[in-house]
Amino acid sequence: MSGAQRGIGEAERPAYAPDLYRSVARARRVARFTDIGDAQLNFFRREGYLVVDRAFAPECIAAAINAVYDLIDGKNPDFRGVQLEAAHRGSDLKGAALHCAVRKLMGFVDCDDRFPALAHDPALRGVLSQLMDDEPVLFQEMALLKPPGGREKPWHQDCAYFNYPLDTVIVGVWIALDAATIDNGCLHIMPGTHREGPIEHFKVRDWQICDTGVQRERDVAVPLAPGGCLLWHGLLHHGSPQNESRRMRRALQFHYQPAGAAKTSTEERMQHFGGEVRGAEC
Repeated sequence: MSGAQRGIGEAERPAYAPDLYRSVARARRVARFTDIGDAQLNFFRREGYLVVDRAFAPECIAAAINAVYDLIDGKNPDFRGVQLEAAHRGSDLKGAALHCAVRKLMGFVDCDDRFPALAHDPALRGVLSQLMDDEPVLFQEMALLKPPGGREKPWHQDCAYFNYPLDTVIVGVWIALDAATIDNGCLHIMPGTHREGPIEHFKVRDWQICDTGVQRERDVAVPLAPGGCLLWHGLLHHGSPQNESRRMRRALQFHYQPAGAAKTSTEERMQHFGGEVRGAEC
C-alpha cells in the first residue's frame, strides 16, 4: 500500500483503486444563494445537488476556523466533541500537533457564537425550506479536518447512517473552510443517484458502498474555494479521496431534516442499507 492510499494511523486499512475517484467531470454551480430559483431547485430534484461558489463571506469563514481551533484547544471546557485519528487517541498532544491529529468535531454549533452565522444563515435556510417544502431542522453537525495524508471517506449515502423514512428529503451542506481541490480531497458526487434508492453498505474501510458497486464513470468532482458550499440529497452517492497534498482541507458539514419528519428504527434502516445484515457480500 502506498502512502497515497493510507490515512493517518490507518496503515491496516485496505487500499482503494487509483481510479475510484476519476476526477474528470466538474459540478455545475451558481455564484450565490440569491441565484437559486426554480430552475436550480428543479436541478437539485433531478441531479441531487447544488453548488454555491460564494455562499459565505471570508470573515465568516475566518471566524469559523478560529472557533474550530478554540474548541480543539479547550477554550470551552464543557465541549467534548473532539475526535482524534485512531493513531493519536490517548496521546497528550498540544498546539499544532494536536490540530493535525484531529479528524472531526461533533455537536459544536451551540458551543461558540461564531458557528450559527453559517448553520442558521437565512439564505441557506430559505433554499433548504424550498427543497424540503418544510422548515429545515439541523440535526447533525461536523467539522471535518483532513490534513496532508488524511484518509479517504469511501463512497456512501448519508441516509445509510440516519433513521428516517426513505422518502424524507434529508439535505447535507458542506462548507469549505479551505480551498477544496482534487489533490487535497474535495468531495466527489454521482448526480442522479439519489433517485435510484438505497444501496447496500458494508464495513470495509468505513461504512460504505462496496468498491465493486461504484459506478465510476458517473463521478463528478466538486472543488470549492473557501466559503463555497455543496448541498446534496441524503441518498446521493458521494465520497472523498485521501488528501494527497501538503495542505489542510477543512470543512463544516451540516445535515438538515424537514421539521415534520418522522423517525424509523435502526432495524428498519438496516433492512434497506445493511448488506451484511441481509447476508449479501462485498
